[in-house]
Amino acid sequence: MHKTGLEDYYVIKGQKKMRFGYTTGSCAAAASKAAVKMLLSGKKVEEVSIMTPKGIRLSLIPEDICIDKDKASCAIRKDGGDDPDTTSGLLVYASAEKISTPGILIDGGIGVGRVTKPGLSQQIGEAAINPVPRAMIKKEAEEAAQEWDYEGGLKIIISVPEGEKTAQKTFNPRLGIEGGISILGTSGIVEPMSEKALIESIRVEMRQHFTQGEEYLLVTPGNYGAEYLKNHMDLPFEKNIKCSNYVGETIDMAIDMGVKGILFVAHIGKFVKVAAGIMNTHSHNADGRMEVLAANGIRAGSDLECARKILECNTTDEALQILEQNGILKPAMEQVMKRIQFYLNHRSYDQILLGAVVFSNVYGYLGMTEDAPCLIQKIQKEYKGEL
Repeated sequence: MHKTGLEDYYVIKGQKKMRFGYTTGSCAAAASKAAVKMLLSGKKVEEVSIMTPKGIRLSLIPEDICIDKDKASCAIRKDGGDDPDTTSGLLVYASAEKISTPGILIDGGIGVGRVTKPGLSQQIGEAAINPVPRAMIKKEAEEAAQEWDYEGGLKIIISVPEGEKTAQKTFNPRLGIEGGISILGTSGIVEPMSEKALIESIRVEMRQHFTQGEEYLLVTPGNYGAEYLKNHMDLPFEKNIKCSNYVGETIDMAIDMGVKGILFVAHIGKFVKVAAGIMNTHSHNADGRMEVLAANGIRAGSDLECARKILECNTTDEALQILEQNGILKPAMEQVMKRIQFYLNHRSYDQILLGAVVFSNVYGYLGMTEDAPCLIQKIQKEYKGEL
C-alpha cells in the first residue's frame, strides 16, 4: 500500500484516532510539479514528493496523466484525512505548458472559483488560489524546471472538474467566489476537526464585509437565525455573517479588525448560553440552558416547582412552555436579555457596541438586549448609505 508520509500523524478525539490529510493547495502543488516534470522529460511520473509548509513531506500519486508535445497534465486526489471535508476525494488537476515570457504564470481553470468581491487576498477577477498554495505551486514548478535545466517560462493551470458543484457546500458563494472551490491551505496539511479552519473562514468573511464599508455587522450563529432574519426583520439579509458556535471569537476578531458593532440574531437554544457567559455555544463545550432559564424564571417571580420542571426539560421550547404556563415568559426573557447584554459587553470590555435579538421557532420573537435597537438603526442607515 502506498505511503503518503502522514501515517504517523493523527490526533485523539473522543478516544478515536483521527488521521491527518492534505489540502487542495498541496494537491495543486504536487500536480504542478509532476506536470512540469512530465512536460520537460516526456515521461510519466509515477510518484511525486513535496515538502509542505508544516514541515511534513508528502509522497503522492499522480492520476489521469496526459502528455503530448506541448503540454502535460495530471491530477492528485484530495484526501482530507478524518476531517469532515467537502473537498475530500476531488481530483485537483494541473496542466503545464511552455510560454515565451519568462517566469511562472499560475491561473485557475474549470472548477476553481473566481473572485467577484473585494476584501479577499486575491483581486477581483483572479482565480481563488490563496497566497500560500500559490507560493507552493511556484516553488514546486521551479524545482522541477531546475531539475531539467529549463530556464524558460511556464504556464500552469489548476482545475477541479467537480469544483463548481462542491463549492455550493462551502463558504464561497457567501464570499463572492463564483464558479468553483478555492485552492486553500496555510500549512499544506489538514488536521482533523480543525476549529482553527472554521474560525479563519469566519474571519475571512468578516474582513470582506468590513472592507466593503460595513462597520456594523449583522451576525447569525446558524440557519435558524438566518431564516428568522430573512422572514421577520427589516434588515439586509444578504449582509449576514454566520459565526457558528464561536460567539466569543467573533467578538474578538471584530474588535481586532476595527468593527464598531455587532448585532446577533440568534435562536434561544444557542444564545441562552451567552446569558451564563458561555461564549462557545457548542453542546460539547458547555450547556447550562435549563439552569439559565430556571434561574431567570426565579428572578422573574417563578416558584421552585416551576424551576424544577424547567430543569427536567430537554429542549428550550419545553422550558419556554413552562414559563408561559406560569405567566412569566415575558419577564423571564427580559432577565435573560439583561444577562446576554452584560456578558457580551464583558467579553468586549465595552470596546464595541454589541446586542442580540433572540427568538424561538415555536414562540417567535422573545426579546432583544438593551443595545440592539441602536444597532438595528445603525445597520439600516449603513445599508442605505446614511452613515
